[in-house]
Amino acid sequence: MITGRHWLEFEKGVEALEKKAEELKASDKGGSPAPEETARLERKTRNLLKDIYSKLTPAQITLVARHQDRPYTLDYLHHVFDEFIELHGDRAFKDDHAIVGGLARFEGEPVVVIGHQKGRNVKDKVRRNFGMPHPEGYRKALRLLDMAERFGRPVFTFIDTPGAYPGIGAEERGQGTAIAKNLLRMSNLKTPVIATVIGEGGSGGALAIGVADKVFMMEFATYSVISPEGCAAILWKDAGKAGLAAKALKVGSDDLLRLGIIDKIIKEPVGGAHREPETAYKNLKTAFSSAVKELKTLSVADLVDKRYRKFRAIGVFID
Repeated sequence: MITGRHWLEFEKGVEALEKKAEELKASDKGGSPAPEETARLERKTRNLLKDIYSKLTPAQITLVARHQDRPYTLDYLHHVFDEFIELHGDRAFKDDHAIVGGLARFEGEPVVVIGHQKGRNVKDKVRRNFGMPHPEGYRKALRLLDMAERFGRPVFTFIDTPGAYPGIGAEERGQGTAIAKNLLRMSNLKTPVIATVIGEGGSGGALAIGVADKVFMMEFATYSVISPEGCAAILWKDAGKAGLAAKALKVGSDDLLRLGIIDKIIKEPVGGAHREPETAYKNLKTAFSSAVKELKTLSVADLVDKRYRKFRAIGVFID
């Protein structure tokens, strides 16, 4: 039997095919099963995955974005960058493990990296507060942003959070202010900034490290002012209508590119980034390389001005 793999509710057909292939291999005592049968099952599985993922609903995309095997920030940092050195603490209260960041090299150039980090197992999920930062996490990010500008290093941020932690302690320590200061700082940062939504992009907790010259989004990630469940609970007093809310919120990358919220969709392998992480790393690295070359041609004044105009142009306003 296949172990360690997690199928989503709409992947039942894929699950059946993959288990059948595994049983076929296990039943052949002499080694591998007939090559023709193995190849047939693999083709059928891949074609089914292509068909399923070509017409995902917003609600299904949300499930993919939250998949527990999906690459997280630290995975990208270790596979897209070199010489990553994590830096800790906000120099005021403590180190928030829901935000990771530090120094690294991208194609030989020193850079600063920052991102939300979820946990893989129960212990790590609790330690990282399920990827929901406290204000000290955003203050740590702010410290790294200041460092990046001081030394002229490009910044790469990775967005993957349900939202900033809404607990009493976080509010007492200035959650809203911490996010607002990051928005202000990123809007006038005098060095290139590239943000990528790799999983969930939830509310101000995501935007706090999302004001960038280039905003990328993995194909099956989500980006929204609120989670579908939270929206449904507020509008209809029924979290069960999350699917309807996801559609209305336009959480998917295609809608967000069309609306001008993001600049580029990073293609994922068939079946999502969790199935072939190496392909996801490669695709993102290629996009980074192109973006850095483009942004380095701009003067500091043009860089900041274009970033300002980019975000001011988002949305439609009627007097």
